[in-house]
Amino acid sequence: MNKITIAIDGFSSTGKSTVAKQLAKYLGYVYVDSGAMYRAVTYYAMKNGLISKDDFNVEALIYQLDNINITFKFNEKLGFAEVYLNNENIERSIRTLEVSSFVSKVAAISEVRQKLVEQQQKMGQDKGVVMDGRDIGTVVFKDAELKLYMIASAEKRAVRRFDELIERGDQVLYEDVLKNVQERDHIDSTREDSPLVKAADAIEIDNSDMTLDEQFDKILRLAKMTIEDCE
Repeated sequence: MNKITIAIDGFSSTGKSTVAKQLAKYLGYVYVDSGAMYRAVTYYAMKNGLISKDDFNVEALIYQLDNINITFKFNEKLGFAEVYLNNENIERSIRTLEVSSFVSKVAAISEVRQKLVEQQQKMGQDKGVVMDGRDIGTVVFKDAELKLYMIASAEKRAVRRFDELIERGDQVLYEDVLKNVQERDHIDSTREDSPLVKAADAIEIDNSDMTLDEQFDKILRLAKMTIEDCE
């Protein structure tokens, strides 16, 4: 069976990572969470005092990019690959609202995007990959056989993110989560380098009122049809 490349783009908290993991597991493909890579760079910047609410030392971050080594290691107990920064497991650390509040600013830096896009393209050069993010179908894998563009209302996405953070034990307010979602939407859509846009050949999936099972079933059908068409 021929392997294809599946690119999933969309706004934050649209369930891209969830369905991408499910799809990769079902198909036996490699899953790459590109957003986690940008979160890892953001976490590095925070830990090294390069970014805060009042300041962002962009030049210093660019200078230190060669010191940042991001890898994914599969965790058999969890059933997915966790993110490592310079050999430190940071999977849980990068999922906080604080990291979320800075990640779009970091992702807007052209030098950061160039470094990570190069790594992402290497990861997918043999196909058989499912990757999600903001510019996968428009920049990273322009020739992907299947491109999806996920959307949902900001309010629905904020509820999902809020529930996820509360379940983790984080102390957050829904209003703060909604504000973060809206701010990230604006930055992601208006940045100069690789803004979030729907690829011309992408299939739009509005999952505002879909269950996880309904979403997975619909996207799996699309993947199977695409694989069959490529044989």
